[in-house]
Amino acid sequence: MTADLSITVNGLRQKVTASIDTPLLYVLHNELHLHAPRFGCGLGQCGSCSVLLNGKEIRSCVTPVGAVAGKQIVTLEGLGTKERPHKLQTAFIEEQAVQCGYCINGMIMQAAAFLKKNPKPSVPEIKAALQNNLCRCGTHLRIVRAVKRASEA
Repeated sequence: MTADLSITVNGLRQKVTASIDTPLLYVLHNELHLHAPRFGCGLGQCGSCSVLLNGKEIRSCVTPVGAVAGKQIVTLEGLGTKERPHKLQTAFIEEQAVQCGYCINGMIMQAAAFLKKNPKPSVPEIKAALQNNLCRCGTHLRIVRAVKRASEA
């Protein structure tokens, strides 16, 4: 059974039609045409689908859209703009931290939430914060350097 829902994504109030138990990721992709959050595992384990919900990183593949009403959702598309990218986006580009790019959405969104809580982290703290995000192509060292660079910006 579908319902008309109102959710706020990247600062814009959006009307969507979905069952309240539809994963937020599906609504972001299929109705709002936002493609930074990726479908990875579908189990909330890899981090590819990460978004910020009221500033906290969540896995959108396991979060029902009905649970986000009245809350602020930020996707990678809303973190910065082409004209004014977020410091993490700039750092990831400068460190060439992207190879296949599949994990980058989750890495950046997790790092954004982490840096709000710990703006000047050590390398071990960065590694611990990102440990639940899976990267298969092996750019871990560049990703850590990018987060460190962003924390120093």
